[in-house]
Amino acid sequence: MDIELSASQKEIISSILSWYKNVSGGDYLTLGGYAGTGKTTLIGYISKALRDKNAQLQIAFCSYTGKAVRIMGKKLKDVDAIYPNDSVSTIHRLIYEPLVDDKGVIIGWTRRELKDFKFGLIIVDEASMINQSIWSDLLAFNIPILAVGDHGQLPPIEGNFNLMDAPVLKLEEIYRQEKDNPIVFVSKLARTRGLIPVMEYGMNVKKFNRQDTDTQEFLQDLFLKYDDDMLILVGYNNTRVKLNKAIRQLLGFENESPETKDRVICLRNSYERHIYNGMMGRIKKISSFSDDWGTYYKSTISLDDEEDYDFEGLVSYNQFGSKETLHNEKTPEVDLFDFGYALTVHKAQGSQAKRVVVFEERFSSMTNEMWKRWLYTAVTRASEELYIIG
Repeated sequence: MDIELSASQKEIISSILSWYKNVSGGDYLTLGGYAGTGKTTLIGYISKALRDKNAQLQIAFCSYTGKAVRIMGKKLKDVDAIYPNDSVSTIHRLIYEPLVDDKGVIIGWTRRELKDFKFGLIIVDEASMINQSIWSDLLAFNIPILAVGDHGQLPPIEGNFNLMDAPVLKLEEIYRQEKDNPIVFVSKLARTRGLIPVMEYGMNVKKFNRQDTDTQEFLQDLFLKYDDDMLILVGYNNTRVKLNKAIRQLLGFENESPETKDRVICLRNSYERHIYNGMMGRIKKISSFSDDWGTYYKSTISLDDEEDYDFEGLVSYNQFGSKETLHNEKTPEVDLFDFGYALTVHKAQGSQAKRVVVFEERFSSMTNEMWKRWLYTAVTRASEELYIIG
């Protein structure tokens, strides 16, 4: 592999290869790396170096979201680091299998049997997203795991578990090829100072003053072109609800209730129905109905990066447009979705988009360290265009 490696990258690769040489069963190693430090490049190099020593080794590459898997898979294919018997998938696809009824309809999911696994190593990307439940299921396969993530980001959405809280190995030097990337530069300002001045940092990377009249006009033009390659990120749920309403009106939705083609986000895990907190999609069919328990939506939702599986089920009527995630639904069969045009940064963890708009909103209770992590997590969701509203 023709890659110019820094001294720190070479040292980390040597440590990982040495770890794997002496590894056993369910051992794992954590590698943290900031944006622009070349984490995926290292994964590719390690993949090839391990196969130089053992051509039969099969590796399972996985990540929390479908979009992250697609990005990782493309980068690894570009450097020929994926071999014929490897697996590239979401964590959920890797370790869970569908339960199918006699009509071929998926009715639930269960953890795969250990005998189904032929892999000698699992490499998890975006490991900062993983909660304790999924991590326990991964460890249960008793296969060595290399967990790679960004230790500058916010911790996972739920619980106190944080795999990237103190990674054993750390990449903190900006990769040579990324030194001129304006998004990487802005992310470093966020991570080290928690302050991004109002100015233009590069083509399509800019911070605006929210009070300027030109800013409002720019945002309206941008939101009119909303598509699945855009993420709009905020801090306050109040802002999220207002923006979702405004963007839906700009896009021509006539009702406040959800409609076909609406962009939505899942707000609660349901392992049985293969939906997870933060998962995005679009409504294919929706109708409301009432029974003795209340009013619900019967929905079919096309989930991002799940080509062979649509969510079909009951969705909470009251969750759409609510400022809080509801936890008082009377039946476990009812799932929680909301409009997904504008998201809080916590809900966008693990996602990435070509075009990202960030509204800087800091809670009074935030420490400086938490604010830096919030801002850093927000700006690193962007791959090409970044617009910060301060």
